[in-house]
Amino acid sequence: MVQKGPRPLVLCGPSGSGKSTLLKRLLKEFPDRFGFSVSHTTRGPRPGEKDGVHYHFTNKDDMTAAVEKGEFLETATFSGNMYGTSKRAVEAVRRSGKICVLDIEIEGVKQVKRTDLDPLLVFVMPPSIEELERRLRARNTEQEDALKKRLDTACREIEFGREPGNFHIIILNDNLDKAYSELREFIAQNLEDKEQGSSDTTDK
Repeated sequence: MVQKGPRPLVLCGPSGSGKSTLLKRLLKEFPDRFGFSVSHTTRGPRPGEKDGVHYHFTNKDDMTAAVEKGEFLETATFSGNMYGTSKRAVEAVRRSGKICVLDIEIEGVKQVKRTDLDPLLVFVMPPSIEELERRLRARNTEQEDALKKRLDTACREIEFGREPGNFHIIILNDNLDKAYSELREFIAQNLEDKEQGSSDTTDK
């Protein structure tokens, strides 16, 4: 299994909830403390996305074979594409002495909870489905049918996110600064006390 280390931080939420923005801000403010676990996907890169940075881009045959060999902690299929977190990606972050951050879907959360990673689970909630639809339309990256699928998925994700016991905290992202402040506070309460001893001596 994956090596023991600091508890990983899992961010989950519907597409358009703002979890990626919160994650980017966290990694920018604390580059020496947090490391992003780069997921694998079988979908093609979007404009500006780099292999090994945003995702490890692969194909269905290779990824299916790796999953069958037990190389993945979690996998999910979305809009016909596979996504997943490899054990190697998490171990790479941990070996660097950083807290591993995962951005995963609901199915991935269910699978990770069954491992011995003992992650801290954060659900990022959009203000409303209407606001979520507005944000997704503003991206202008998808056809109408794909957008409808995303919104249907978002409704199911929000339902799961609200169920007691599924997450340690739900952060309502109706104001980015407030949402980020809540995320930082949650991390400070749950991770920083254990990490302080080692944080002063790293990266010298």
